[in-house]
Amino acid sequence: ARALLERLAIENVRVHVGDGTLGWPEHAPYDGILVSAGAPDVPTSLTDQLAIGGNLILPVGSSPYDQSLVRVHRRDAETLKQTRLGGVRFVPLVGRQGWSADDAKRPGWLR
Repeated sequence: ARALLERLAIENVRVHVGDGTLGWPEHAPYDGILVSAGAPDVPTSLTDQLAIGGNLILPVGSSPYDQSLVRVHRRDAETLKQTRLGGVRFVPLVGRQGWSADDAKRPGWLR
């Protein structure tokens, strides 16, 4: 990704490799966070990085392969509002605040 961005002369994007469930706190707060993998719960590490007025969009569900798309909106420093947007299926979010690698590979959850 870095090489492609450099080749395209795109200079306003930073690339970070790490546990996506933990976000990137060094550059927070964020107006928007989009997660394209399903989590068992909304990671507090990500909601903690939302700016006031910011939104976090991610799939959440009790199975790594069957979730609801959720929008979390930070109203103020203490208030988060969650809205379920509908059923979805994404790959599992693996990491410290997501699914374990073993859970994500469990064949019984593939449908």
